[in-house]
Amino acid sequence: MSVTTMKTCRVSVSDLERFCLGALRAAGTSENHAWATTEALVKADSWGVFTHGTKLLAGYLRRLRAGGIRTDVEPEIVSDGPAWAVVDGRSALGQVTGAFAMRSAIAKAKAVGVSYVGVRNSNHFGAAGYYAWLAAREGLIGVAMCNDVPSVAAPGSRTAVTGTNPIAYALPAGDRDPILLDIAISTVAGGKVYVAHQRGQPIPPDWLIGSDGKPTTDAKLYPEHAALAPMSGHKGYGLALLIESLSGLLSGAAMTHQIGNWMRGDASEPTRHGAAFLAFHVDAIAPSGEFAERVRALSDEIRATPTADGVQRVLLPGEREWANHQRAMLEGIELPPDVVVSLEGAALSAGVPTPWENEL
Repeated sequence: MSVTTMKTCRVSVSDLERFCLGALRAAGTSENHAWATTEALVKADSWGVFTHGTKLLAGYLRRLRAGGIRTDVEPEIVSDGPAWAVVDGRSALGQVTGAFAMRSAIAKAKAVGVSYVGVRNSNHFGAAGYYAWLAAREGLIGVAMCNDVPSVAAPGSRTAVTGTNPIAYALPAGDRDPILLDIAISTVAGGKVYVAHQRGQPIPPDWLIGSDGKPTTDAKLYPEHAALAPMSGHKGYGLALLIESLSGLLSGAAMTHQIGNWMRGDASEPTRHGAAFLAFHVDAIAPSGEFAERVRALSDEIRATPTADGVQRVLLPGEREWANHQRAMLEGIELPPDVVVSLEGAALSAGVPTPWENEL
């Protein structure tokens, strides 16, 4: 059945978590690995970031069964100092390694103020914002990023040069939700191109660059015959190289075309993704409690900004996501058709029932 004819499904957060846990356990993961991955995927869905939530589960299950993602290993720190570390993910699930690395960065930042943790031999890790949030919920500033197989053009190129190389930050705001930004360095995330193609929807002319080096609106060309456009031209390209440097060059991870394609590559082979995590212990740098007050003051100033006609107020990064999260916790998550189709496939491959409470 085409996703254009499918209905959405609403599911509670707890039911969706139970489904993911069951599917991952069926693929041989430990309880700890299953939970680390489930929390990250469901959190993204609760934010409304469906391209990086449970829709990814089917692809992870395929790699788990084939051996490209290993279930018999734990990520480990292979070298470190007071304010830095390098983690070898050993081809465990990307969410497992990512959470381990960010918690390592948090611990080091609490000890010395600021920290960097680089990662090598990881996998696709989902939403970068999840890891930044892990730091913010403990009162630290968190920054997370990773590299990926090239899918984004550089200004003037006819083929992909860098990955979408996402970067996210989260700022703790005391009793308010953290300010949270999670972006790819492309004009749009590749997952949105896939979704548009699956749903038969048109795409804007600034999303893709064809093999002739010119913009194209043909979503089916991606990724074999088109690359994503870098956001803001040379600015996005330059930022992509910074992320590649911190995630790949510095950590010793695979870079650009050395990285395996987690969606289309040999599922029995590791992808060797890199990542980087930064944490800032604000109470070690500013007087205790002062930072949160300053964040709130800045937020209030921005919210009071005069707006254009038809605009209620200026939003802070993450406000929509936190509103979605609050609604999801009360009403459940309304999964779009493409996610429903993907989870049906995951359920079938794992031999577990789907989590649907009802269809709308």
